[in-house]
Amino acid sequence: MRSHGMIASLLVLAAAGCTWVKPTPEGEKVRVLDPDEVVTCRQLGKTTVTGKASIAGIERGHKKVSDEFNTLARNSAAQMGGDTVVPLTEVEGDTQVFAVYKCINP
Repeated sequence: MRSHGMIASLLVLAAAGCTWVKPTPEGEKVRVLDPDEVVTCRQLGKTTVTGKASIAGIERGHKKVSDEFNTLARNSAAQMGGDTVVPLTEVEGDTQVFAVYKCINP
């Protein structure tokens, strides 16, 4: 019985460090910039992304969560016709809000 509990704990710890979100081919082309870098861009709208900041009560690393949310925002921006996202909020619980911009002319 002890080994099953230890295996389950190891699985939870391993999952807490994993990143499950992958960029789409379109999302890979979307940039994450700061507000001062998009002054000449056209804002298309906003996107709110959600994910898991903790798993089974164990906090995931801030960098992993931030990277995952950036990827979700990039994928969403690509679907909206955008090429750039700017974080509007910090990660709050399991969500973050991004502005979506069109900066590059085709």
